[in-house]
Amino acid sequence: MAANEHAERTLAPVHADSTTTGRLYGVGLGPGDPELMTLRAVRAIAEADVIAFHSARHGRSIARSIAAAHIRPDHVEEPLVYPVTTETTDHPGGYRGALEDFYTEAAARLAVHLDAGRTVAVLAEGDPLFYGSYMHMHKRLADRYPAEVIPGVTSVNAAAARLGTPLVEGEEILTILPGTLPEEELTARLASTDSAVVMKLGRTFPAVRRAFEASGRLPEARYVERATMAGERTGDLADVEAGSVPYFAVAVLPSRIDAPRPEPEPGSGEVVVVGTGPAGPLWLTPETRGALAAADAVVGYTTYLDRVPVRPGQTRHGSDNKVEAERAEFALDLARRGQRVAVVSGGDPGVFAMATAVLEAAAQPAYADVPVRVLPGVTAANAAAARAGAPLGHDYATISLSDRLKPWEVIAARLRAAATADLVIALYNPGSKSRTWQVGKARDLLLEHRSPDTPVVLARDVGGPTERVRTVRLADLDPAEVDMRTLLIIGSSQTRRVDRPDGGHLVWTPRRYPEA
Repeated sequence: MAANEHAERTLAPVHADSTTTGRLYGVGLGPGDPELMTLRAVRAIAEADVIAFHSARHGRSIARSIAAAHIRPDHVEEPLVYPVTTETTDHPGGYRGALEDFYTEAAARLAVHLDAGRTVAVLAEGDPLFYGSYMHMHKRLADRYPAEVIPGVTSVNAAAARLGTPLVEGEEILTILPGTLPEEELTARLASTDSAVVMKLGRTFPAVRRAFEASGRLPEARYVERATMAGERTGDLADVEAGSVPYFAVAVLPSRIDAPRPEPEPGSGEVVVVGTGPAGPLWLTPETRGALAAADAVVGYTTYLDRVPVRPGQTRHGSDNKVEAERAEFALDLARRGQRVAVVSGGDPGVFAMATAVLEAAAQPAYADVPVRVLPGVTAANAAAARAGAPLGHDYATISLSDRLKPWEVIAARLRAAATADLVIALYNPGSKSRTWQVGKARDLLLEHRSPDTPVVLARDVGGPTERVRTVRLADLDPAEVDMRTLLIIGSSQTRRVDRPDGGHLVWTPRRYPEA
């Protein structure tokens, strides 16, 4: 570095006019093979007066080695040497503080050349703005000097090419993840995406591998090390030894379209009951997305099945809303023949939904060997409560007003018990075309125990295109405004409603209950 500083002091400005500045290039060099550099990258290096490149303290630079054939003796070289390469440092600002100081100092060194009218090319492996160090120079200099970013072939593209397999096809989603993410976050994202590339392996590899295994994606995962460079290695991620993984390696989940699926074998199937939440994709959990993507077959009430993306190679079995038992047995039969089956349910599958129907069927001796899992979803009550504010902020009861599976006398007794206990009450299935009187009966019964001014949240189609959430007094609850897509939340004696200046209002139940 001292030699370069001396060279800087003795170099004359390129332009006699001191107001003319040099040009900044961020040059993408591609993944490693010099033949994968673009023509524009080669030309930018040729035009440059100064060649800058990052390196560790040992001084060797992969970026410089890629571009070596194009660096001339008359080029001024500026090695930008990282002060740290791991998070171990005594810098008062820690690892990030040390790097921030380094980037600021490096940008200042390049600015001296630019102010003197010299063109500076900063070399970057892959693409300059894709996890590249050049971006830190760009953010500090591009608003002061003419700058051009020259894209390069990324390691992601190179890895897919070396594997000879599509990354994404059709409507698939590609997720690119740094291996430095927390393990649980990696697991969630791997479970929920179609295809993925995990970068920055090296010391992160053990946690990355565990994340692939926990997400159920390890059998699909491939490994690429030093793509297009000397020492390239490819294979199955599951076969890679942790101690042999360098930083320049990636883990790849290729496209699932046309990927070979194992033939179903009796005893290898399972049933996963998943909750799709109250509406569309925004309400799905990463775990649910992963289970739906991994399934060989998806089974459910047609309305809920329509919320699930269509995937190649996956069969779909829709049915009417009133055949829960038959649907459960059908799913278990498919699993018994070796298929991975996802049974979809609205909201949370364990709240007035399909989980109970599947578990009841699975309790039969014929299905004793079929694994069954239940994955939670956002319930209608929680979705409605969030839209209104926090009416479920204290103790509450959840009751279905449907008397199709239990007599009205039981429903009425439970309403009285919840009302007497001064619980907030979430009412599911309040009305339908064939059940028109239950809401009125419930209102009259609750008025025996609650003030007429008790807030009642009417939440219809939460998350859907016709969503409507409003609050009325219990005495003003009109059964004609309630249908099967509506959920009611009846406040307790403590539930409050506050009108807002924008015309809206908030409903909440205090966490502290007054002493007697």
